Amino acid sequence: MDKQQHHQLSLAKSSRQRCNEWIFRDVKSDITIEVNGGTFALHKFPLVSRSGRIRKLVAEHRDSDISRVELLNLPGGAETFELAAKFCYGINFEITSSNVAQLCCVSDYLEMTEEFSKDNLGSRAEEYLESIVCKNLEMCVEVLQQCENLLPLADELKIVSRCIDAIASKACAEQIASSFSRLEYSSSGRLHMNRQAKCDGDWWVEDLSVIRIDLYQRVMTAMKCRGVRPESIGASLVNYAQKELTKKSSLWNPSGHTKIDLFSTDHERLVVETIVSLLPVEKLAVPITFLFGLLRSAVMLDCSIACRLDLERRIGSQLDIATLDDLLIPSFRHAGDTLFDVDTVQRILVNFSQQDDSEDDMDDASVFESDSPHSPSQGALFKVSKLVDNYLAEIAPDANLKLAKFMAIAETLPTHARTIHDGLYRAIDIYLKAHQGLPDADKKKLCKLIDSQKLSQEAGAHAAQNERLPLQSIVQVLYFEQLRLRNALCCSYADDDRKPVNHQSWRISSSALSAAMSPKDNYASLRRENRELKLELARMRMRLNDLEKEHVCMKRDMAKSSSRKFMSSFTKKIGGLSLFGHSSSRGSSSPSRQSYRTDSKVIERTCASTD
Repeated sequence: MDKQQHHQLSLAKSSRQRCNEWIFRDVKSDITIEVNGGTFALHKFPLVSRSGRIRKLVAEHRDSDISRVELLNLPGGAETFELAAKFCYGINFEITSSNVAQLCCVSDYLEMTEEFSKDNLGSRAEEYLESIVCKNLEMCVEVLQQCENLLPLADELKIVSRCIDAIASKACAEQIASSFSRLEYSSSGRLHMNRQAKCDGDWWVEDLSVIRIDLYQRVMTAMKCRGVRPESIGASLVNYAQKELTKKSSLWNPSGHTKIDLFSTDHERLVVETIVSLLPVEKLAVPITFLFGLLRSAVMLDCSIACRLDLERRIGSQLDIATLDDLLIPSFRHAGDTLFDVDTVQRILVNFSQQDDSEDDMDDASVFESDSPHSPSQGALFKVSKLVDNYLAEIAPDANLKLAKFMAIAETLPTHARTIHDGLYRAIDIYLKAHQGLPDADKKKLCKLIDSQKLSQEAGAHAAQNERLPLQSIVQVLYFEQLRLRNALCCSYADDDRKPVNHQSWRISSSALSAAMSPKDNYASLRRENRELKLELARMRMRLNDLEKEHVCMKRDMAKSSSRKFMSSFTKKIGGLSLFGHSSSRGSSSPSRQSYRTDSKVIERTCASTD
């Protein structure tokens, strides 16, 4: 505050020195005007002939012969009063975009209107504002900058609103002209828009970045009402945010070595909340990386809940184009919290899932009758599922990450989002490795998230030997791995009849396909599967007699075999089957084949008992 007063006093002193150069030196001054600490020795007659305010003051003190007048809160200070006094003395000076706002305000304060003198300062400044400034966007921006220190008087005189309307109209007209310049005729003679041509209608984006945030908000609102393109609004918001939010080197200083400017923090918070309120409703109007940057700033600056929820909703609507680096939002809370802000990411995923559900929840029966392989949102689901699995693997080593939060992130997406569970299994394995003291009950709860049928052959082989997994999960993985081997084995022996497909294999692939589809696509798929199932059922009835005979043979072999431990027998059989798979001339009554089927039945009973 002391610096500001010193600056005003220096301006007043320099104005007073300049005043001595142009006032009448041969006539003694009869009135002294005080403005913001500065004094001006002037003459009553030139002032009262132009200024209604000074005329009234002199008239009120006619009897006491007033010789000193103090003008409090004069807009523009001593420099602007000097220009007004020059005008009263008939001294010419140039009205420009850098002083027209001050002249309009000081003429209103001093009542320098047509009522007291023809072609007074007020009308001159208004004419320049309307005929020159409002026709040029750069000048309007400069006038708005000058109005920042003239509020609320500049608003009452409608200087601000006229400049804002002029900027919005000019920007809209520039875009229309730019759009027309991109029109061209195709080879067929039709008029179309050349999207590859450079659009030069957004040159004003850089100019608007110098306006104060409250006036910038009003400009952007006016542009939206005028119909300026959302992409242009977004480009301006990105440019403004990058300039305003990077003025300080650091807003959050965990080391505590430098003092944080609280005023600057309040300003940054206001900028973030204002920009979020101005974001266009259209998707892709701003890059999703910019949205994540705003969200990080909103969390860091402790912006309003409404601001953060709005950003989370916008990000959730286009999460399929996000990257892992975008999701890694640092946690700015106490030291005992997780390294990354898991709660925010979970809310973003909930927004994405709810949006997907709302898009898929349609009552039109014709939609379900379509035979399209995927719905429009299915590709987004696949991308987000991979993104979530990578995110889980990234946060899993955090020692402060609770099991409930980890599982909440994994369970947010619907079951049909993941076609393969390799990524989820990798994340869970990393979590188990980092949290070795996890109770067995929690391990079982966590591993239930993995669908063993959706593991690839490599992931299944790794899970079968993973000692960190609970025994029940290992048995389930082994069971489905054996089913996979048996299906491959049956296919290799079906030389006489290759067309009929093994029922178990068909069932597994069918369930995987159903899980990979969204509900509305799954409906049409189920109808097709129903027809195929009827045909398969007919084939299975024809083979029922053969299977019963094989079952009798297996019971006979089981009675003759000596008692051996389950796991050792299973390991030996797996080794025998791998060698057996290279042969193609064995019959169905082979001992290896019969013992293999026996072990599969045992595993089936074991899995049934554990369930």
